[in-house]
Amino acid sequence: MPLKQSVLQILESNRSNFISGEQIASDLAVSRAAVWKAIKALESEGYIIHCVTNKGYQLSEDNDLISKEGIAPFLKENYRNNNIIVYKTIGSTNDEAKLKALEAYPHGSVIIAETQTKGKGRMGRSFHSPAGTGIYMSFILRPKTDASNAVLLTTAAAVAVCRAIKSACDIKTKIKWLNDIYYNDKKICGILSEAVTNCETGMVESVVVGIGINFKTEFSDDLKETAGSLYSCVKQPITRNHLIAEVINRMLDICENFMSHEFLSEYKEDSFVIGQDIVFLRNNLWHEAKAIDIANNGGLVVQYENGQMETLFSGEITVRKKKRK
Repeated sequence: MPLKQSVLQILESNRSNFISGEQIASDLAVSRAAVWKAIKALESEGYIIHCVTNKGYQLSEDNDLISKEGIAPFLKENYRNNNIIVYKTIGSTNDEAKLKALEAYPHGSVIIAETQTKGKGRMGRSFHSPAGTGIYMSFILRPKTDASNAVLLTTAAAVAVCRAIKSACDIKTKIKWLNDIYYNDKKICGILSEAVTNCETGMVESVVVGIGINFKTEFSDDLKETAGSLYSCVKQPITRNHLIAEVINRMLDICENFMSHEFLSEYKEDSFVIGQDIVFLRNNLWHEAKAIDIANNGGLVVQYENGQMETLFSGEITVRKKKRK
């Protein structure tokens, strides 16, 4: 590991304390002058580092740059050696993750970016990805299941994100089927899953799960009514690195045995769609129905006015404000 990253790792692991240049130099078996140069290099990249005589160095609490070194202290021990790749700027973390998947990157690899220039949402929409304010990350997963369970994995991802936000931020969020996370009636997170399936075997070779969280994002007036930022709701300040680590922990934990369906009861409890009148888009036409349940494979069970039942596996839904008679 380059010296600069090694110094950053030590500073991130000791955020609440000053650590002397002598101690850092001793731990890394380098000179204090080399440590000083590494500190200056980090400062040139935007890290805010306090330097106090006879105390040493300390990362500022205001520092919130995303780095593998900043994520690592919050990861479970068994995930600290996973491939975690952080970019300053990228087109789309999902597109990059799909390329890495083709290069045989293993299950549990994660692509993260400070900003995306071509962020992707559902239905071909763009995803607003300003620098320094959001979390944009994509997982490479190899779930060893058939294509019929791809929706179930997206359902699991929504529960994993809710668990991560609850753990890191002490906030209870809600889920809009299939893959949006809400707090105080505003969308704070979107999830986009893309699967690569072997046509001969019908088995999923890899699934890329992209997660975009509005952390400190500011929105224009026309979006403020529907989109919100998580940080303004947090009781105790946290960093993006901390929340990213919790998402990784919870996501990889839930993927260990997602076919057990144990998380579905939690998904249903967190859903604000079940029991509501909805409209959904299919083949460019809107249809009216009532959301009844979540199926074992993650699909949304709906009932039409004539009593007919159907299970949806994709599409755009909207909760109707007017109650059904």
